Amino acid sequence: MESYIYLDNAATTKMKPEVFAAMKPFFEEQYANPASAYGFAGKVNSFVDEARDEVADFLGAKSREIYFTGGGSESDNWALKGVAEANRKKGNHIITSKIEHHAILHTCEYLEENGWEVTYLDVDENGFVDLQQLEEAIRPETILISIMFANNEIGTIQPVKEIGRIAHEHNVLFHTDAVQAYGHVPIDVEELNIDLLSASGHKIYGPKGVGILYVRTGVKIHSFIHGGAQERGRRAGTSNVPGIVGFAKATKLAKEHMQEDGAKEEQLRDYFIAKVQEEIPFALLNGDPKRRLPNNISFCFQFIEGESLLMLLDQKKIYGSSGSACTSGSLDPSHVLLAIGRPHEIAHGSLRLTLSDETSKEELDVVAEELAQIVDRLRSMSPLYEDFMKKEKTA
Repeated sequence: MESYIYLDNAATTKMKPEVFAAMKPFFEEQYANPASAYGFAGKVNSFVDEARDEVADFLGAKSREIYFTGGGSESDNWALKGVAEANRKKGNHIITSKIEHHAILHTCEYLEENGWEVTYLDVDENGFVDLQQLEEAIRPETILISIMFANNEIGTIQPVKEIGRIAHEHNVLFHTDAVQAYGHVPIDVEELNIDLLSASGHKIYGPKGVGILYVRTGVKIHSFIHGGAQERGRRAGTSNVPGIVGFAKATKLAKEHMQEDGAKEEQLRDYFIAKVQEEIPFALLNGDPKRRLPNNISFCFQFIEGESLLMLLDQKKIYGSSGSACTSGSLDPSHVLLAIGRPHEIAHGSLRLTLSDETSKEELDVVAEELAQIVDRLRSMSPLYEDFMKKEKTA
């Protein structure tokens, strides 16, 4: 493939060679179904157990609290539906935020259609939930709070520990969608008061189609897929052994390199943000400048359309997104950007760039230069920009 610059790692990452190598034997040699009764299968099952141990250790959890799933969206669905159904007699109220991933928001809509009540918390201009509003939203019938660890579009990292503390003080369970945060920032479920946590393999240089749901011991949750006895009877279906092994290997690599990679990405992130703010007028940074994922860059460029920006970047073989991957085909402005107060016309001009551990300063210099030229070109064709500049000159 010819040269390109890939800056859409929040959508998916390139699998690391070490992960692929760890998975390969389970396609060709160790291919037995781990649920079978003979020794060949038992050996394969031992690798699944080792993978579960690896993931549990990374989160400060117990192995029996880790359930392998088909990805982050499935884990989010299971957490909300499973807890709601299992705790129906206790209450029917759930609290979440307006900037959650659609795997949470659409699941909440489904639950509302089936008798549950949901409170959607506002966020401030940087994407943070208000802890006082959160506490005030809790009712006697509240059974679950689901607030994402870090936002997939603007990168803001929520005060997770405090949210969990508030939940536990009111005897409410706390779930966090950590799909973007897992492997990029330290997470200890005990220290952070987390009862349930979702994560996905392909966000950390691992395989697609595999994720985990952490469920704290003692949490009441219904089974999600009925059938066999896999995942201790809670998530039936033949185990995706290559995916599970790959997820664990990616987790191990993340644990080994997270501090070094995070520091590098944070430095490059801040370098690029400063460069854009200096060289491109009317560029608005989305999300908190510091309390954000180390690899996340999100801007709104006034007087342009994000779709046109992406297409012109694509022509230069620079790959980013205008928001989350799951909604990139939508013409509607990002619900996240609207929730932090961006007007529709500004939210339409968004760009999200997410770095990897392979991203270089030289690449970002190229992107910044091309981005400045493209924004200037698009604005030169914008009547809104022309009118604005005329008013500025006469003001």
